[in-house]
Amino acid sequence: MRENPAVRTAEGVVEGRSLRGTAVFRGIPYALPPVGALRFAAPEPAPHWEGVRPAVEFGPPPPQSGPGPKAEASDDANWLTVSVCTPDPGRSGLPVLVWISCGGYMAGTAADPMFDPTALASEGLVVVIVQCRMGAEGFALLDGAPSNRGLLDQIAALEWVQRNIAAFGGDPEAVTIAGTSGGAGSVAALLTIPRARPLFRRAITHSVPGLHISPSLAAEVTAALAERLGVAPTAAAFAGVPPQRLAEEVTALCADSPTRRERWGRMAHLGIVVCPIIDGDLLREIPWTALETGRAAGVDLLAGHMRDEFRLFSIMMGVRGTFTEEDAATAREVFAPGDPAEYRAAYPHATADEMVEIVYSDATFRMPSVLLAEANAAAGGTSFLFEMCWESEVYGACHSIDVPLAFGTLDCPTGVLLFGEDAPDGARAVSDELLHTWVRFCATGDPGWPRYDADRRTTRLLGAPSTTAPYPEERSRRIWQGRPPAPFAPRDQAATGEGSSDSSA
Repeated sequence: MRENPAVRTAEGVVEGRSLRGTAVFRGIPYALPPVGALRFAAPEPAPHWEGVRPAVEFGPPPPQSGPGPKAEASDDANWLTVSVCTPDPGRSGLPVLVWISCGGYMAGTAADPMFDPTALASEGLVVVIVQCRMGAEGFALLDGAPSNRGLLDQIAALEWVQRNIAAFGGDPEAVTIAGTSGGAGSVAALLTIPRARPLFRRAITHSVPGLHISPSLAAEVTAALAERLGVAPTAAAFAGVPPQRLAEEVTALCADSPTRRERWGRMAHLGIVVCPIIDGDLLREIPWTALETGRAAGVDLLAGHMRDEFRLFSIMMGVRGTFTEEDAATAREVFAPGDPAEYRAAYPHATADEMVEIVYSDATFRMPSVLLAEANAAAGGTSFLFEMCWESEVYGACHSIDVPLAFGTLDCPTGVLLFGEDAPDGARAVSDELLHTWVRFCATGDPGWPRYDADRRTTRLLGAPSTTAPYPEERSRRIWQGRPPAPFAPRDQAATGEGSSDSSA
């Protein structure tokens, strides 16, 4: 392979570099920079260029919000880029994996070493990493701007893939979209958007979050942000706020949201203030009801969650081991989809710590994931389900443990945190299985175990060793059966139906 491989895209020639036997092209714009007059606008196609455009550096990260260290965004650069890794741009017909970097709808960048695509590309996939607007840039409800701009960015990136992926050796008819956390929620949303559906064939969702917001509560969040910023709650006024400042205020509002629990309810308990809006336009309803009612068709879907989803957050917040029976009762009261007593009846011997972890894990990721698999099957798709059971010594089978395992990046900083400097053999075995599961599913639609259906509920339990068995969280599944998480709504409106799962508001 050439040291500096070049590819002619529809917009112009890009020149990348060879890396570990693959060809890597970074920071390719799929849309114009969403700054200046285009701030908070729908994405506009990237312009054509003459000559050869270097594609060896990642595009600048989008503005990042939320807890923890984050890369600082540039105020005038193009965040809307893709990075492509291919086994050989001279090949043709290779399956394509499009990874949406959008953790919690607030943070993510293609430059994260956890998403190094070279191991996957070495196994025959063309891998595309998508950056999109997040936080207030992508999801705040603003007068004078389209809602769900982050999803519009993702659609624009998928349209770029359709135009260009053949030039990198990929098959535009064999595109699988994938993500974890907010990226998985984005994939679930794209399943239901008519404009997006012709742009991909299969989907992979790890830890789908049950996070959607009603327009009325989204407007209250915008008003709170505007008050903090000292501006009007409009796109024109917000456009005068530097992106980094806006991202920081979103972080601050997330931290302050627990003080608003009386009004903002479940959303405030989770410390979330931005997520996809059920706007009646791009998103007419939550993905589960769209699929179950036949208003969206099913696909080949590989869905999974971690056994101990909440463990990561309880450790990061320094509260693991401190929960009281009052905390457990509050968790049941806030997050149970029906009678809170169902949880105590289903788990009569759970300690306070165990009950909080079960309820939070269910409400945030576990039950949205299994319910999506069921809804997709009901819509005529073929669903395959897994639960990550392999556990690290400190964090258990926690949220995000799957990502370095799937990408084969156990030595990245997140991998070292979870697995140690020298990952144990068990982690390497699970990584090998999950990576090859992705490759096989992208190529054939078959991950290597039987599909999930209402009769057998067959689930792959990823561990050392892995097994195939009926769904292991059956007690929780029964509590949530037919009750997907409703959109967040102001508390005085939740009872009147705006936040209900069958509302299109």
